[in-house]
Formats: sequence, C-alpha cells, structure tokens
Amino acid sequence: MLRLPSQPTPSEWSTNWKEIQPALSRIRRSMASLRTSSLRVMRVSQLDSDILDIELVDILKEQLWSALSLFKPVIKEKFEPELLGLLNLVLFKLSIYDSSATYGAQLQNLKYRNEWQHGGAFESIARDAPLTKGQKIAYGVLTVGGQYVWTRLNRYVTAKGWGELDESDYRYRLYRLLQTGEKYWKAVSLINFLVFLWNGKYRTLIDRILAMRLVYSKKSMNRQVSFEFLNRQMVWHAFTVSIV
Repeated sequence: MLRLPSQPTPSEWSTNWKEIQPALSRIRRSMASLRTSSLRVMRVSQLDSDILDIELVDILKEQLWSALSLFKPVIKEKFEPELLGLLNLVLFKLSIYDSSATYGAQLQNLKYRNEWQHGGAFESIARDAPLTKGQKIAYGVLTVGGQYVWTRLNRYVTAKGWGELDESDYRYRLYRLLQTGEKYWKAVSLINFLVFLWNGKYRTLIDRILAMRLVYSKKSMNRQVSFEFLNRQMVWHAFTVSIV
C-alpha cells in the first residue's frame, strides 16, 4: 500500500503513543479526584415497581388457586408453601436472573446493577456494572428460598404447638428465638427503609446486603409508565376469569 511522505510510519505512531502515556495518566488521576453529582433515582418509581410486582404475584396466585379449586382442597392447604415457592422461583428466573430486573422494575424503566463496582467520582457517569451470577443466585436463595423456609417452619412450629410448651423445653426456646429473630429483622428492615427514604438507595435490606441497586435502565428515556402492558394484563385477566 502506498504511503504519503507526510504520513508517519507505524514506528512513529507507537513512539508518540508511549510519549503521551504520562500525560494520560495525569489526566486519569485528575478525573478520579473530581466530584460529580450523585446518582439519584426517584424513590416513587422504586416503590411503584415493588407494588407492581406484588400485584403480578397476586394475579398469578389467584389464577393458580382457581385452577386448584377443581381438585381436592387438601392439595392447596397442604402444599401452599411449595406452590408459592415454585411460582416465585419461576418469576425470579424469568425476571431478575435473566434480565436483572423484575417485571415491575422494567415497567418503571429500572434495573439492578452491581453497586460494588461503583462509587466515588464515577457513581453517576460510569457504565452500569451488571450483576454477577453469585449476586443473582444469592438473591434467589434469600428471597425465594428464605420465604419458603420461613413459611414452612412457622407452619410446622404452630402445628406442633411449640409456643405452648414448658419454658425449659428446647423447642419452646427455639420458638422464642424465631420470634425474636423476626422482630429484629423487621426492626432492621424499618431502619433500612428510613435510610432509603433519605438517600434513595437500596429499597430492601436484601438489596443492601447484596449491593444490588435499582438504577435507570435507559437514562435518556422519560420516566413515564406505559399502561399498554397493564391494559393487556387486565383484558387477559378478565378473559381468563370469565372462562374459569
């Protein structure tokens, strides 16, 4: 290939690149010391996404119970925790595990990011770090698995009457330990929610533990809820109810 006399040779390009490295390093260090505005995500959008997720679970749960009404009622009464756990597991797999966002968060233009990879000067301008596989699995274990284990354990303890046993019995002490643990969890969750109202980070305690923060999926998009999906869901819900 022909080269003009004024064009530098490849060796000159590499030499110039090496010469400007100290200047580039100084620029990078100066940028790291700059203060940028912190990332702010509307609290109402994060809370609305949680409400939408709860409504979705209620709709699916209602359809599941309607389908099980055709069978013996003992199936629902006996296996309700397992059925709800399976439903939550499917929703977790299709939402957070696959796309790093629940269905309610997607409607609010939100998604989870790995906050461990953010902070400092580049909190609001750096590219969002995706969730790691470990974070997703831990989230599923704590939410889906934790909720199932807690529900099943409470059912077993209540059915066996551990709370009515003698105080010296180890089962009564375990019952009191579970009650105390639940109180502490609710108290810490309340404190976390108050902190969330103050700074807008980590809507739930599990989000804070795993450093999973809700941020805007598309920062340039207007933060408006599209009701097209909700309208389709309402029509589909009314249609299935009329059939069942």
